[in-house]
Amino acid sequence: MTDLAFTTPLLLLALVLLPILWWLLRAVPPAPIRRRFPGIVLLLGLKDDESQTATTPWWLLLLRTLALAAVILGFSGPILNPRALGTGTGPLLIVMDASWASARDWPARMERVESLLRDAARAGRLAAVLPLTEDLPDDIPWQSAAAWVERLPSILPQARAPDYDGLSALDVDGAEVVWVSDGLDRPGRDALSARVLEGSRPILGLTPARYVDGVIELRALRVGGGPEQAVEIAAIGPGPNGGLTQLGNAPAIFEAGADAAEVTLSLPPELRNRVQRFEVVGERSAGAVSLTDDSLARREVALLTRAEDEAQDLLSPLFYLRNALAPTADLIEGDLATLLPAGPDVLVMADVARLSPGETADVIAWVESGGLLLRFAGPRLAASDLSRDEEDALMPVRLRSGGRTVGGTLSWGEPKALRPFDEASPFFGLPVPDEVSVTSQIVAQPDPTLAERTIAALADGTPLMTRKALGQGQVVLVHVTANAEWSTLPLSGLFVQMLERLAISTRPAAMDPEAMAGTTWVPRMVLDGFGTTRDAGTLAGVPGEDLVEAVPSRALPAGLYEGPGQSLALNVLGPDATLAAADWPTGTVVEGLEGSEETDLMPYLLAFALGLLTLDVLASLWLGGRLRRGVSTAALTVLLALPLAPGQARAQDQGFEVPTEVSLAYVETGDARIDEISEAGLLGLSLVLTQRTSIEPSAPRGVNLETDELAFLPLLYWPVTERQPIPSDEAYARLNRYLRGGGMIVFDTRDADLGGFGSSSPASQRLRDLAAPLDIPPLEPLPADHVMTRAFYLLQDFPGRYNSREVWVEASPEVEAVEGMPFRNLNDGVTPVVIGANDWAAAWAVDAQGRALLPVGRGFAGEQQREISYRFGVNLVMHVLSGNYKSDQVHVPALLDRLGN
Repeated sequence: MTDLAFTTPLLLLALVLLPILWWLLRAVPPAPIRRRFPGIVLLLGLKDDESQTATTPWWLLLLRTLALAAVILGFSGPILNPRALGTGTGPLLIVMDASWASARDWPARMERVESLLRDAARAGRLAAVLPLTEDLPDDIPWQSAAAWVERLPSILPQARAPDYDGLSALDVDGAEVVWVSDGLDRPGRDALSARVLEGSRPILGLTPARYVDGVIELRALRVGGGPEQAVEIAAIGPGPNGGLTQLGNAPAIFEAGADAAEVTLSLPPELRNRVQRFEVVGERSAGAVSLTDDSLARREVALLTRAEDEAQDLLSPLFYLRNALAPTADLIEGDLATLLPAGPDVLVMADVARLSPGETADVIAWVESGGLLLRFAGPRLAASDLSRDEEDALMPVRLRSGGRTVGGTLSWGEPKALRPFDEASPFFGLPVPDEVSVTSQIVAQPDPTLAERTIAALADGTPLMTRKALGQGQVVLVHVTANAEWSTLPLSGLFVQMLERLAISTRPAAMDPEAMAGTTWVPRMVLDGFGTTRDAGTLAGVPGEDLVEAVPSRALPAGLYEGPGQSLALNVLGPDATLAAADWPTGTVVEGLEGSEETDLMPYLLAFALGLLTLDVLASLWLGGRLRRGVSTAALTVLLALPLAPGQARAQDQGFEVPTEVSLAYVETGDARIDEISEAGLLGLSLVLTQRTSIEPSAPRGVNLETDELAFLPLLYWPVTERQPIPSDEAYARLNRYLRGGGMIVFDTRDADLGGFGSSSPASQRLRDLAAPLDIPPLEPLPADHVMTRAFYLLQDFPGRYNSREVWVEASPEVEAVEGMPFRNLNDGVTPVVIGANDWAAAWAVDAQGRALLPVGRGFAGEQQREISYRFGVNLVMHVLSGNYKSDQVHVPALLDRLGN
């Protein structure tokens, strides 16, 4: 339904005067006065070539009346589809869920809230905006609506659910309440009677990943069922160069009417251990992101086996270790020559006394580089003289000869229990079962360092487990056997928990509150509402028991927490989460975010009135005989053709709009993701150019090489993909004309992490095929004194998402250096091509709010790399627009000298 409103409705009263205007217009020209003259008979039969009407023709009166009516209607401010200005004259209270589910269409939400506040400001009303993911104030902070418009940019969605406690206590008497809902069902929505605004974009979520039977399992969620739908789930982690990249992907297919879809993803251990997060591709919200922790990054544990080991399973020193570690770690077995080259995280040696000198050196080097050596005692170790007189490099303490057994020489009367773990022990907080006892052990020699190296002890204080640091790694000795021969410890659940605390295995799927008690977990990364991770800064640590079955809140933000030897991810959605559409009380008015688009009809009505008055002038001249009919017809034809003139500025055959401003362009590859990044990258570069230079580019555009005209584009960014089709001969002819006419093509293979231009990577090979028909001159690596290195900024590096120095441009002829010249006079003209592999568009890319869209490097160094990338882009555009003006600096002294003469 189309609505119409007037900003100045009282002006419509002037329409009542139209009959009077009609009468006045009829009197022009004035009616002739009739006089009887007898000699009139002499004129009978004569014909006058020129005649003048006695009254104004009716159609001309109608024309003038319509023109005046159009003027009156125009100045009365007619608006088509006006926005609703609210339902009351009192204060306006806007409550916003502002949760992660609101992030998917946050710009539309803020635009609608701003329009509500501006309408309230025009009406002189007070207003307040309350995001429900923040603590509610005791009193509503009423301020002028204009003041709240200025504060809106500080309100952002949070990676947690809104809190409705305290809503019912707010004093909203006489106020108009507008609730901007995130669309999810939560208890407490009936706390306020409000007008509701909800988005229509689907809500998608992702539950935490689980590692089950060799594959990664996830569950994708959506709201409200609906038709069959497929979304892509991507595994994100650091690539070879340290930057985040996609390590794998899998489809999540929602069946018709289903609100959940199971996803399985198989990755090799090397990639699986590098995954930092899973996300729904194209969905920017914290609920569509699942951070990973040690529950997924399974460690690789190497078990050293010897040919002389017992063949019987229950007697094998490694039997209980295999059973304890197999569910949570990847096990490999063999000799040292096989295990160490595999780069395991942990090396387990059960009752191994001696190693050869070469093996000892290899193990020491492996531990010093960050490995964990876990040794268990046994009869062989007790009978050897290892680490007796002096401490062995691969032992944490010196040992006494023999051992200690029940009834032995160094004996105690009965089996000993374990002493509770000290605060300095990594096992602090673990409960000690009464059934765990020790009947035999090897004993450590008393030493000044023994107390600080003891991390577990028996009830009488005898060390049961000792540890020392060796380089970046550590050596741990368990003073009992790995099987049940000397102790019942390997038979208990405590044994598995102790291995977990030593970071040998990963965290189990279910967290034990007793095991978490007494531990402190420090947040390392936190999630914002858009699903972007940022450094946690100085946020305080939290008790481990608070993280068991925790729900993200203001005091406990979603993110990655680090505890004793392991990490724990707190995601927005838990393993058993479900999503349901909001259920509002009966009678609640629910509106969309889009609203109606206002159209001001004043310009159209005034233009219509001007056209009618122009026709009136021409008609009056024609009726008075002052304008020939042919001239009048030509004038009318020109007048009617004027509105059509702007349409001639389009290339009708090709449908390509000729740009009237500088515009950066990219080649459409057919890959939607690559094209989106290219457009976002050129948008980011255009913003930087507008902020820092006199160049103000219009919005970037995609170019279809087969149909679009290139002559008006100064620069063409061409990302090379492996499956990009070869253009037609007509397209190549158009491209060659573009290059010969002064245009520049920037080829970007985006594979500097693999090889770059000139390598045998798939993208580089495709570039050779794409560029073969082009009229490209000889190329050379970009010289350090090339014009492009100083076109605006002084640069020596040209990074993008990757930081490779290898950028190719047109080779310059051999020239001699000129005395007094700041640099060689290279490339007198603009290089027609620039070829690189640094993925510049990814580094330049920004979203609609101007925030960086993709990560570059790590921390401050990454942001510095992004800044240098922007500077290279500025130099690139400056070079193509201004050519060799920097090189012409050499002529400045001669010009000044000539002017002086």
